[in-house]
Order: sequence, then C-alpha cells, then structure tokens
Amino acid sequence: MAHVYRLLGESRRRYLLYQLLDEPCVTIDDLATQIVAWERGQSTDAVDEETHQRVCISLVHVHLPMLADHGVVEYDLRSGDVVLTDGIDELEPMLEQFRPTEAVAEIKQQTSASA
Repeated sequence: MAHVYRLLGESRRRYLLYQLLDEPCVTIDDLATQIVAWERGQSTDAVDEETHQRVCISLVHVHLPMLADHGVVEYDLRSGDVVLTDGIDELEPMLEQFRPTEAVAEIKQQTSASA
C-alpha cells in the first residue's frame, strides 16, 4: 500500500493519471500541455513553450518511469504515446478519493471513464 501513496503523493502524477483515465492513449506533449494548464489555471492555448518543455522533461525522467515501473502506464519515447495498463485498477479507487480535494475545478468535476 505504501507504493500507492508514493505514486499518488505527487500532484503531477495524479494529473497525468486523471488525463489518462479520461483519454486512455495520449502523447507526452499533450499530457504536458494539459498538466501545465491545470497547474497554472490557464487554457491549453496559453501554455508557454519553456514551461511545456520543463514538464515534458519531468514526465519523461521522473513520473512516467515511476508509473511504468509499477505497471500503471506504458510509454514509447519514439512515438510519444502513453497508455494506461491494467495496473491502474489498483490505484484508481485511491485516485478517485483524491479527486474532490484537487485545486483544479475541472478535475473535481470529471468522472473517470471506467467508473
């Protein structure tokens, strides 16, 4: 159970998972754009390139490998595709408990596609 808390303890990983629950296959670029928009409270069109790149780097070097190591996502750096795996089944109940506490109104209002 400790690994569940470690995986969900970082808002950026939770945001990544919320987006994948809504859209089970997305690109790293699209994930980064949406995460920046949520973190900054702005539209995806307003995301600046520098911040987008920083988030892409953190996804590729920190968050995606950690989630992949626990069998929650698979990703391909060549294509940029990220997909959920069956490993989400263990995290989703706890992730859904976090949802109402998130600072981003859009996330609070979403319901997971698998619910």
